[in-house]
Amino acid sequence: MKRWMIALAVAAPLAAQIKLPPYTREVLPNGTVVYLAPKPGLPLVNFRILVKGGQEAEPAGLAGLASVTAGLLRRGAAQMTGDQFAEALDGLGGTFGANSDREAVQIQAEFLQKDFDRGLGLVADAVLRPTFPDAEVRKALARSADGLKSMKDNPGAAIGNFYESVFFGAAHPYGRVPDEASIDRIRRDDILAFHKRMFTGKNLVVIVAGDFDAAVAKRRVAEMFGAAPAGVAFEWTSDQPPAASARVLLIDKPDATQTYFLIAQPGARRTSPDRTALLLVNTIFGGRFTSMINEELRINTGLTYGARCQVDQTRLTGGLYISSYTRTESTERALDLSLEVLKRLRTQGLSAEQLASAKAYTKGTYPPRTVQTSDQIANVLGDMELFGLGRDEVDGFFARVDGVTLEQANAAIQKYYRTDNLTFVLLGNASKIRTVAAKYGPKVTERPARAAGWKAE
Repeated sequence: MKRWMIALAVAAPLAAQIKLPPYTREVLPNGTVVYLAPKPGLPLVNFRILVKGGQEAEPAGLAGLASVTAGLLRRGAAQMTGDQFAEALDGLGGTFGANSDREAVQIQAEFLQKDFDRGLGLVADAVLRPTFPDAEVRKALARSADGLKSMKDNPGAAIGNFYESVFFGAAHPYGRVPDEASIDRIRRDDILAFHKRMFTGKNLVVIVAGDFDAAVAKRRVAEMFGAAPAGVAFEWTSDQPPAASARVLLIDKPDATQTYFLIAQPGARRTSPDRTALLLVNTIFGGRFTSMINEELRINTGLTYGARCQVDQTRLTGGLYISSYTRTESTERALDLSLEVLKRLRTQGLSAEQLASAKAYTKGTYPPRTVQTSDQIANVLGDMELFGLGRDEVDGFFARVDGVTLEQANAAIQKYYRTDNLTFVLLGNASKIRTVAAKYGPKVTERPARAAGWKAE
């Protein structure tokens, strides 16, 4: 333990010198935003392409459309079949992946420096000229539906979808969770229309980070992505903070021997002025192995192998939630202890020593997980663009950490870590925990784990 503390003490002043490497930002005539971040050294180039919108841009009733579209980008592009695309990628020793989250469809690719031009060409073909073959669309939809069904047998994965559905509600972009019905409604024409509407210059962000010639990269990116139609910029939805209300969702999995649970309340937006104080508070409460919640539920009592508290880092106000799992027979004790620790945080606040520990830990762990590799730099630049942040988000981060006072940290606790009007989501053997669930809200909504969809019945 002493060695760990010494390491943090040494790392903190070194970390304070971390700055975001030089980069340029340019907007092409068609609206595409281009970031170039040269990082000489390792002869690799990282491409990150963002298509603004993501889950927020999905039409009503077609939850999962953005994710399915992302997965199909490499299954046929320009004049290549999916197999030919894979062969070309393997021939360059490159990587390519695409997914969708709440804010954007994200494409990540990496190639050797010498293959910059060919790699960029493959990426541009996949992003701008996918063919979406009928057979591939059918297979992708079938895989997605099967994955959602099989997820019901994985409580640790499934509880997140149940939580988002009940906590945000169907009217909120984050509450429209893909299910078997929404996937079944998707047709190839929907994918084509989504791509035509969203994959346009005014929604594109192209980020290049790594070892490359900046002048050549600027010209080639402009040639390949500047030809995309400008289109219409996606209009972000206004903030819709989730309501704080006492409610309990009990998901019945009769064969379960453990109860997975979430205890949630509204959090903050990614750009909230409270974000740094909230980060430090949550580090102590539930953000690291030696956090308050993990020490009580795992180390001191052995009720679980892990417990944490997470604060959503999203454009709209997300959730702040405790999550863990425990043996069925210890469900009540684990829930009560979680609430006791939450109450202790609220009534006692942080001490000066705890705040100093959070600052040292945060500054010591920030550089290796944020700004040391090309893909990390590309990720930071993408977040800056999506959330409207400047380079001070990195360059001034340690000053903001140091500037959080004990009074500000404890004010954040009073503002965000409430002990009333909480949402409880329990997934386990309902026959054995039904009475327990009734303790935590005026009404318990119960549904089978394997029933279609994620909504509370």
